[in-house]
Amino acid sequence: METINIQFTLFSAFYSPLIVTMAGGFLQREGLEYEWSISPPGVAAVEAITAGTAHVVQSAPSQAFNAIARGDVDYPLHFAQVNEMDGFFISAREADDNFSWQKLEGAEVVIFGGGQPHAMLRYACHQAGIDFSRIAAITPGGADAIDRAFRLGEGQYVQQQGPYPQQLETEGLGHVVAQVGPLIGPCAFSSLAASRDWLGSDMARAFTRAYSAARRFLNEAPAEEIAALEQSWFPGVSPDALTQCIASYQQLGCWTPHVEITRAAFEVTLDVFEFTGGIPERYAYEQVCALPPSI
Repeated sequence: METINIQFTLFSAFYSPLIVTMAGGFLQREGLEYEWSISPPGVAAVEAITAGTAHVVQSAPSQAFNAIARGDVDYPLHFAQVNEMDGFFISAREADDNFSWQKLEGAEVVIFGGGQPHAMLRYACHQAGIDFSRIAAITPGGADAIDRAFRLGEGQYVQQQGPYPQQLETEGLGHVVAQVGPLIGPCAFSSLAASRDWLGSDMARAFTRAYSAARRFLNEAPAEEIAALEQSWFPGVSPDALTQCIASYQQLGCWTPHVEITRAAFEVTLDVFEFTGGIPERYAYEQVCALPPSI
């Protein structure tokens, strides 16, 4: 069997479409073995494509914005969606059935200090009608640092992907009070990227068949079954927390069955980065995205 090398930018249950493609045996059915890794802190996974150490990376279309702005010409293209919604949760230290986004104004919130998670949160606050500048932001670093800071008592609220917030709930340390995604709606949030040459290969077509089957499975299988399949990939997370996380993402609708990044979703992502000043102009779909390899 050929071996496909896959790299994640971030590793969480939010990226279950790619995790299940590996863990569920879908790649093996297409004649592919796999090796996987997580990009080092501060290094974009797309750099592994350029370096030739990965065939496919979990990324985001917004990663291409930086390459275009630099004047690069042979940057990886984003050929498949992973999530069509923002998958971050807002958790509070205490349960709050009457939470409103206005409560974040003046509150200390542990958040990501930059990149797409920061841009999307700013845009969600705009959509909610609150002033992001009035949030007392605490930005300790990446996902693990954010979780550690909140556990150590920093912040009244925290911005996290699953299963971090579900694990906090299981331990009685936090309570999910909101999701960012519904305020923004469907968008080109996270994606799979690859080189132009690889997208024309037989391996790319085999991978896409496996990935398509995995996405269908995620929309049809019970959350408990998916969580059991992934449990060994999340050794520090309780089965109940992982199951609740999977169920929340199924209900959110971020794992839509289609593989391609739609033009409509891409335009919403442009709206977000235009609002936050993250792009100097609106880029064309073809500058960033490619259709999935024909299967």
